[in-house]
Amino acid sequence: MSRFDQGAAGPSQRQLRVGELIRHALSEIFSRHEVNDPDLDGLIITVPEVRVSPDLRQATVLVMPLGGRETKRAMAALERNRKWLRGQVARRVNIKFAADIHFRLDTRYEDDDRVNAMLRDPEIRKHVADGSDEA
Repeated sequence: MSRFDQGAAGPSQRQLRVGELIRHALSEIFSRHEVNDPDLDGLIITVPEVRVSPDLRQATVLVMPLGGRETKRAMAALERNRKWLRGQVARRVNIKFAADIHFRLDTRYEDDDRVNAMLRDPEIRKHVADGSDEA
């Protein structure tokens, strides 16, 4: 069980609210190009979601460079600037403890495309139509 497992109920309203506050703060920082890192110059970073642990001390930030380009470069730059970004978020979000920020590449759309491509595959369609489990 990971520190972010929420059980059947999912995240609390407080977790969702804090995650949204962190997301807005980071989005503002990225949109204003406040991070002084040459690897982030010219990249637009989107923050679709922030997942916060139940104790509000850990935040996993899902990020994606616009267009999905230069992801390795962007992730390395975000990791290098993680402590500075944590400090900036702490100044903008009024909570008791500044959450430790971890960046993760958001692959949800790629995953959806891969599943849709698999479902369009004639061999898979045949098995789904037959109701068989074997591939």
